Formats: sequence, structure tokens, C-alpha cells
Amino acid sequence: MPRDVAHPPPSATRALRHPERVPLLALGMIALVAALWGGLVRLGWQLPGAGNLALLHGPLMVSGFLGTVIGLERAVACGRPWAYAAPLLAGLGAAGLIAGIPHWPGALLMTASSAVIIAVFVLALRSHRALYTQIMAAGALAWLTGNLLWSAGQPLFTVVYWWLAFLVLTILGERLELNRLLPPARRVRLSFVAALAVFIAGVLATFASPDLSARLAGAGAIALTAWLLRFDIARRNIRQTGLVRFVAAGLFLGYLWLGIGGAILLMAGHTAAGPVYDAVLHALFVGFVFSMIFAHAPIIFPAILGVAIDYRPRFYLHVALLHFALIARVAGDLGGWMALREWGGLLNAVAIVLFLANTVSAVRLGSGTATPSSPGGIRDTRIGRSKQN
Repeated sequence: MPRDVAHPPPSATRALRHPERVPLLALGMIALVAALWGGLVRLGWQLPGAGNLALLHGPLMVSGFLGTVIGLERAVACGRPWAYAAPLLAGLGAAGLIAGIPHWPGALLMTASSAVIIAVFVLALRSHRALYTQIMAAGALAWLTGNLLWSAGQPLFTVVYWWLAFLVLTILGERLELNRLLPPARRVRLSFVAALAVFIAGVLATFASPDLSARLAGAGAIALTAWLLRFDIARRNIRQTGLVRFVAAGLFLGYLWLGIGGAILLMAGHTAAGPVYDAVLHALFVGFVFSMIFAHAPIIFPAILGVAIDYRPRFYLHVALLHFALIARVAGDLGGWMALREWGGLLNAVAIVLFLANTVSAVRLGSGTATPSSPGGIRDTRIGRSKQN
């Protein structure tokens, strides 16, 4: 196997190839910091300048931060200038809400962002009707639906299922795209579709029966976890070294949290607030989604900004802190230990800040010119090899 970090050639450059994308990414980072601040206030930490951030914690995290970053990634992949309206609208909507504008203009901007993503996938489906593209398009539709419901004033405990579907379907579509490298048997693909159908049925049942909706979504999440742990290509790559192993380890940890969140949903059913609700949401949105972000950051950021990120073993620090803190938070929720819950939440925020610091440091230290890659492929231009995760 080639080395994971090689000495760059003399001609390598440290400059960003796409500096015009930095302001869009910065809008997402602002939304992330504001969402973390509001989340800590919700936990009971006394922080200055919170304003209405506690009430906006979920929307800023999902439609502000994740909507902007995923929208930017989709725009880069699409290659059409108009597609950059997606991250711009999501980021501006988040910035407006942070600044204190009324709810409806910010929600409208974020809804318009999700509509642009739908247009991106309409374009993609015209030329490529693969299952993974259809799944990611369905995720975009779920985001649009969730934003419309939120704009209309529906309670967040209903909206959150649609936002969760947006993220789960986006991630699963990308993972399924990668598994083309190891085409599974027809029965394996059918089992994936069946598990996904159960999860989607749970989301669609939110209005008919909230309790049935929660239990179906939970059962679907457990089934998807089992499929991913058994058939995702990360199962093979966990035996590799360096960045390849790091990505695979992050994926597996995320899959476990998807199963844990699903198990809590299946057993507890519908909850609109309280410790169990908190445990479910953070197992899924922090444990599952942020594991995917941590794992794919060394791939996605170079593709977006056009600058290399050198893998460093210290990346495991923010991963370990995230998961140990989340264990504490969920244990505090389910065991009634509020102090443990509060400290777990605080350390989760610290882990995310540490992740940003480690990533920025790796960019500053990195060399070479990054090559855009798929969410599953790692291309190291300094050694001229392509690795897959």
C-alpha cells in the first residue's frame, strides 16, 4: 500500500483553487457555531448573547449548517452556476435568523434552497437514473417537505422526521453509490430497499399516527444499520491503515448510533419533548450524522475548496471525544442524570470545535492540489493513487 502522507513535489501549491466558495462555506460555519451556542443554552448553560438561538438550534443545525454544506457539495457536483443558489439561500436564511429577522423570511430562504436542490436532482436524474441518485433525490424532497412544514408553523417534533429523512437518505445514497465498486447480489439490494422502505413509511406516517411513525422509523433505522454493518465497503477498509481506516472507523461508529437511535424510537414510540426525545435526536443527528461529517471531511473539503488536507492521527481525538461525550449525554437522558446530560452536551460541542480546529490545521499544513472526488472516493494527488472508502 502507498504511504498515506507523502512529501509534496516542489511545484505543489498551498493556494485555494476555489476561493469564491469560501464565503458560502463560512455561512454554514456561522450557522453551526450559532446552533451549538443555542444548543448549550437549551441544556441549561448560562451563555451571553443567546437571544432566540435556543429556539433555533434545530433549524440552524439542519437547514442552516447542513443545508448549506450539502447544498455547496451538490452545486460543485452539478457544475452549473445557478446551483450555487442552494448554499447561498440556506446560508442567508440562517444568517438572517441569527440576526433576529422574523421567522418566515428565514424559513422561506431555506425552503427556496431546498427547491434549488430538487432542481439539481431533476437534472441529475435525466442523465442518470441509478437507485442511489433516486434515493438522494428523495432526501432532497424530504428536506423541502420539512422546510415547508416548518415554514407553515408545524411543531418541530413533526418536522424533525422529515429533516432526519433528508440526511439519512442523502448519506445512504452516497454510500450506495460507492458500493458500486462491490456490486451486491440482487437479494442484498432488495434487502436494502426493504429496510429503506420501512424507514420511509415511518416518516410518511407522521400525520396519520405519530406513535406508529416513530416505531416504523426506528425499525427501519435498525434494519439499515444491520445492512450497512454487513455490506458497506467500509467493512473491508477497516483493515487498512491511515486515512482509509479513519474513514471506515468513523462510518462504523455512525452506523452504530443510527441503530441506537432506531432502537430507542422502536421501544419508546413517539415523544414530543423530554429526555427520551433528546436522546433519540442526538443519537441520530450527532452520533450518526456528525460521524459521517467527521469521516468525510478530509474528502469533501478538498473537493469543495480545491486544497489538500493531510490526514493526521490526531483526527481520532475529536472522534473519540464526540462519541464518549454522546454516550454520557444519552446515558444522562435515559438515566435521569441531568448533570451528566449537560456535560455530555458541552463536550459534544467541544468535539465539534476541535474537529474544525484540526481540519483547518490540516489544511494549513497540507500541500498539493486537491482533486474533486465523490463522497466515497479519496484521491491523493501527491502519490497519484486513488483509494476508496
